[in-house]
Amino acid sequence: MKKSKYLIIFLIFVCNSFYVFSQENENTLTAQQFIDIVLKFHPIAKQADINIEKAKADILIAKSGFDPIATTTITQKTFDGTEYYNSVQPEIRIPTWYGIELIAGAENLSGSRNNREETLGQTSYAGIVIPLAKNLIMDKRRAILKTAKIFQTLSEVEKRSILNNLLLDAIKVYWDWAYQYQQLIILKNVVSINEKRFNLIKIAYRQGDKPALDTTEALTQLQTFQYMQNETALQFQNATLELNTFLWKEEQQIFSLPENIIPQTEWASENLQDKPLPILEELLTQSRIAHPDIQQYDFKIEALTIDRKLKFQELLPKLDFKYNQLGKGYNILNAKSGPLFDNNFQYGVNFGIPLRLSKGRGEYRKAKLKINETILSRDLKSVMIENKIKSYYNEIATLRNQSVLLTNTYNNFLALQRGEELKFFNGESSLFLVNSRENKSLEAVQKLLKTKIEYYKTYNNLLWAAGILN
Repeated sequence: MKKSKYLIIFLIFVCNSFYVFSQENENTLTAQQFIDIVLKFHPIAKQADINIEKAKADILIAKSGFDPIATTTITQKTFDGTEYYNSVQPEIRIPTWYGIELIAGAENLSGSRNNREETLGQTSYAGIVIPLAKNLIMDKRRAILKTAKIFQTLSEVEKRSILNNLLLDAIKVYWDWAYQYQQLIILKNVVSINEKRFNLIKIAYRQGDKPALDTTEALTQLQTFQYMQNETALQFQNATLELNTFLWKEEQQIFSLPENIIPQTEWASENLQDKPLPILEELLTQSRIAHPDIQQYDFKIEALTIDRKLKFQELLPKLDFKYNQLGKGYNILNAKSGPLFDNNFQYGVNFGIPLRLSKGRGEYRKAKLKINETILSRDLKSVMIENKIKSYYNEIATLRNQSVLLTNTYNNFLALQRGEELKFFNGESSLFLVNSRENKSLEAVQKLLKTKIEYYKTYNNLLWAAGILN
């Protein structure tokens, strides 16, 4: 009888110690390490970098509109032994930023049937083309280049938005993995304790200290926890598989996490009441200024403003002035021309305007409507973001308070369990009541862990809503 009592005392000791959280070790994959791997190797993160490089390539393409253009025209006609004309005319055009084009060229013309305004022999010229109305303030080349530069900056903002969303999904998966691992550790401890309890109850039964029904009661409790452990082990395996989808190698190969790698576990024993809440107003202010989703609208509005300026050019008449300084021979610098409009010059004025301006008025109106539409979308997005920030902020504040309440609840259930075990030792209670108290303690600690993990996930949701998760 005395030996049996010592066994029961040992049983009480192990029952009071099975809620032990695992400690960190060298095989721990922390949340920050996981984030660093995702940002460095995940395909979506690399795609975001590719989008930036594509935007840089678009700028190079847009700059081609200002590349000097060298052309050469060679024409010749001979008929029935008569040379009508033989013309070689090289020319170079240099576009400038303000729509002005610089022109230089030469011509070697021979033959007997040329137009009278043509000059035989070798001539050269240097001139300029100036738009005096349409395309003076803005033209298609400048609009494309300005828009390409905006889209390069936009691609960098889009990268922040992409990474913000990617990390939200990744961190959620990490915390689910951490939660399932902690659940598995607890249930392994529970099963281990109940195996010892079952063996001790059998010994007590054989010594006549406990009825046979207690062995059945202990076995049923053990089998219930074994079933829960198997289910949790499956959920942890699936959570690990889900985590692996975010783990990639540098060679763009999927990486499978070794079985000996575990998540960080110190969160399970942290007191959330000691963790300060972020300042709500600072988050709201930062989201208004630097949230990537809002900034994208700002850059789109900027690009649409350039398009509106370009469309406004359609309302202006086309009035181009062209002037060429002519020279005899190929050396235009040695030409004796005198004042611009005195000798050896050629000029022209090109004027035209649609009488109703239907296309111009329609395109300009449409451009303004696109800007108004984007402004409305931006304002709506801003309100939605602020509401999300406030919602997640309220949620983490509540979860933090709930964790304190659940910690006290768990401690109370554990005290009741210990009291019931002591009564069972004194013969004043039953194993059924001990098991019932144990189940309540387990439910309480599981609910506490669930609340804590929801806190960390919601905290990340708050940073995501503010656009600063990455």
